[in-house]
Amino acid sequence: MLLHSDQSSFGSIPMTPAFPLLEFFFFDAGGGHRSAAMALRAAIADRFPRWRVDLVNLQEVLQPFDPVQKLTGVQSQDVYNGLLKRGWSVGPFFLRRLQQAIRLCTSPMESLLQKHWHGSHPDLVVSLIPNFNGVMFRALRRVHPYVPYVTVMTDLADYPPHFWQEKQDQFIICGSTMAVRQAQATGYRPEQIFRTSGMILKPQFYQDGQCGDESDRRSVRVQLGLDPGLPTALVMFGGFGAKTAVEIVDRLDRSGLGVQSIVLCGHNEKLRQELQGRESCHAVGFTERVPHYMRLADFFIGKPGPGSISEAVHMGLPVIIEGNSRTMPQERYNTAWVKEQQLGVTINSFRHLAKAVQCLLENNRLEQLRQNTRQITNRAVYEIPEMLERILRSGPVMSQFLMTNAGKTSPLLRSPD
Repeated sequence: MLLHSDQSSFGSIPMTPAFPLLEFFFFDAGGGHRSAAMALRAAIADRFPRWRVDLVNLQEVLQPFDPVQKLTGVQSQDVYNGLLKRGWSVGPFFLRRLQQAIRLCTSPMESLLQKHWHGSHPDLVVSLIPNFNGVMFRALRRVHPYVPYVTVMTDLADYPPHFWQEKQDQFIICGSTMAVRQAQATGYRPEQIFRTSGMILKPQFYQDGQCGDESDRRSVRVQLGLDPGLPTALVMFGGFGAKTAVEIVDRLDRSGLGVQSIVLCGHNEKLRQELQGRESCHAVGFTERVPHYMRLADFFIGKPGPGSISEAVHMGLPVIIEGNSRTMPQERYNTAWVKEQQLGVTINSFRHLAKAVQCLLENNRLEQLRQNTRQITNRAVYEIPEMLERILRSGPVMSQFLMTNAGKTSPLLRSPD
């Protein structure tokens, strides 16, 4: 393996390779983690074609010790995704019980991860998942003590403790000012914190940003069976859909506001079939053409997921989102962010959807909010490869320094409470 020739005063520290191997850890509890990992890998392939990026599904590494699967025969991530499809909330109680289970199972989980790294020799480990960063970091340190560990947050904010940010010597990449403040409060030093301009979006969101003119957009609406001139909502509830979309279409139909909808159902085929053939509604199954359908819409309706909101805003769509006590804990800050940036309307229940849509369509407010979305510039998927390159160049030296001075200069190497 070719190495850079620069010398270090730290002695025999592994130098950064010219052809580095990066491991991206993700899981399929929700669709955003895999999507972010694949988007980053695609951006890296363009920017640093000599880098090797391996995608590692944490569920597969830990599968021998999946207690839910042992009891039910169903993987933990499939249980989670099933709840989302049914529109059920995964609230604080569920999250804290999960974190408790992780603490109880720390030893066998770390053993499985150590086994993985005994057979793998990455130059950089990147986590795009919450909850498991403490377990993963400790296991990596025991096998490869000088390999840098990076967490890329795919939420706009942390939900402490032990969600995204852990008290350990690692790097963290944040997509909002709030996340940076939280990292500082956790104890990360300035050189360990990187700030992007937003959440990771797939590269296709940056291609052909304004596909055709208004006449083209009207023509495509007609092809989908929609009225070319009516206000059009893009309804989306992540990659696994949710039955809440049916309620939204019903409420739009009863509102009398003359609003039609495009519903992206994701992998929820039952939802697509239920909506298929509905007047003033075009239902779409799983598709990679999300930017295409967003270009056909005037505004977005959905859950306050960081990925969905970021995609909509990037495509110039004001948003209507629901936020209440049933909202997933890690997504609650997102409603505050939408209000702060004046990017749409937040409601505490979709029972108030008709009033929210009416508010959006009156007094030129839709155009005002569109202008606000244009002020948000998100290039995170292209910024992160540059950040990882900086970490690769400095990582081995900094890692040995941190390990040598553990307990002296930094509180972060102490085990979590």
